[in-house]
Order: sequence, then structure tokens, then C-alpha cells
Amino acid sequence: MSGAPRPRTKYHSPLRERQAAATRRSITEAAYELFQELGWATTTLPMIARQADVSVDTIYAAFGTKSALLMAVVDLAIVGDHEEPAMSDRPDFALLGEGRRPERLRAGVRYTMDVYRRSVPILRTLREAAAADEVARARQQQYDEDRRDLIAAGMTLILGREAPDAVVDAIWALVSPEVYTSLIEGRGWSAARVEDWFVDLAHAAISRAAERRAV
Repeated sequence: MSGAPRPRTKYHSPLRERQAAATRRSITEAAYELFQELGWATTTLPMIARQADVSVDTIYAAFGTKSALLMAVVDLAIVGDHEEPAMSDRPDFALLGEGRRPERLRAGVRYTMDVYRRSVPILRTLREAAAADEVARARQQQYDEDRRDLIAAGMTLILGREAPDAVVDAIWALVSPEVYTSLIEGRGWSAARVEDWFVDLAHAAISRAAERRAV
């Protein structure tokens, strides 16, 4: 008989995994509320722990660092839920390819504004954190790249073909969270007025690209 020890069987508990996932969701949602209200520097892990009804050690066990927790909050704010599929792979995004082009274009602008409505306050927190935190700084840079990729995917659905770089770049620059914030918060525009204006900008960018191809 061999005296070698038997390898340990890895214990798998679906219930425990569901409980851990629920705890992560509770922490992330509590952090979302506090980061949105108070910003990066003022929000502390003990405050988040009290809001989520967990211990600070539980937050460390689930996320490791405050900046890692912020990254999870940024993802939640942009995507809008805790589900795994990428935004471009979801049924609501696929709707940008249905209907006539004007309807598709407005659906794309409305989709974008919904993202900005829930994510702009957290993007402010990310920008604040990026001033001193390397992880946040890298995520802020990645956000701009991801936003352009999503716009490219959306415009491909709207146009029914691959969107020209000039169109994607123009819409990425003009239909941006910064412009959205300036008009809504800085100038007091209504969401409906901003939506109409963004639709006009996107249509102009598409028309301009078409004119250049025709020359």
C-alpha cells in the first residue's frame, strides 16, 4: 500500500458561490451610491461597509483594494447591471439595427444617453481618482477606447455596413459624456433637446462622409 497522501478534492459549493456573488453585488451597489454622492477621496471603505451591511474585511476579501472596487463600480455604471455579456452582444444593443435608418440613429443616441445618465457621476469619481491612482488612470484611458469601439459597433448596425472611421471619430468626439454634461448641467438643456441635437450631429457626420465618398 502506498504511503503517498491522496490529493485533496476541491470543494465546490454553488450556494456559497451565489452568496459570494450576492455579497459582491451588495458592496458594489453601496459603493456606487457613495462614490456618486461623495466622490473618491471622501468615500471610505468603512462607509461602504456600513452601507452594504458587511465588514471592511469582507470588502478586502471580495475586491482587494478601494481602486479595484471603484473599477467594479465603473463597470456597473456603464453597463447598468451585473450580467456578464458585453454591451455590444446584448439584445437591447442589437435593436440599433432594426427599423429605418432615422429610427436606428435615434435609438443609438437614446441608448448612449441612457449610458451617460447613469455613468457620468461615476466617471467624475474615476477622473478624481485618476489624479493619484494608477489603476484609475489606466481605466480612464481605457474608457475612451472602449467608448469608441462601442460607437463603431453601434454605427455599423445603424448604417448596415462598417462605419467609416471619420464618422466614428466625429460621433465619438461630439456625442460625448463631456458635451452631454455641459449641455444638461452647464446650460440646463432638457434631455429631449440634447437627444435631438445629438441626432442632428450624427446625421451631419454621416452625410458629410457620404459627400466625401461621392467626390
